[in-house]
Amino acid sequence: QVQMVESGGGLVQAGGSLRLSCVASGSIFSFNAMGWYRQAPGKERELVARITSGGIPNYYADSVKGRFTISRDNAKNTVYLQLNSLKPEDTAVYYCNAVKFVGTGWSALASWGQGTQVTVSS
Repeated sequence: QVQMVESGGGLVQAGGSLRLSCVASGSIFSFNAMGWYRQAPGKERELVARITSGGIPNYYADSVKGRFTISRDNAKNTVYLQLNSLKPEDTAVYYCNAVKFVGTGWSALASWGQGTQVTVSS
């Protein structure tokens, strides 16, 4: 069974930085694009960044462009999200998942992990 284990979240002041990590078990990691999502209280889960299986970032949400950077280390089955210039509106639980384009959009392929909480104070 594929598992995602996210870590690296915390409490940070506005303007600060964090680096999130996600280790994925199973072969799903090597052959698929990976995405970082976030879910703020009372809001839908949203995709914030995506990276191809070969390590090319190919999507950032407009709200994080220029501030967040996604990367991956296939040898370690790990995907990272560098969060810079953090804003209070970035406060959310952050999740990763393998993703695949299905039909008309991208879908998450595995069960969701527990996520990692990012809290940005003003």
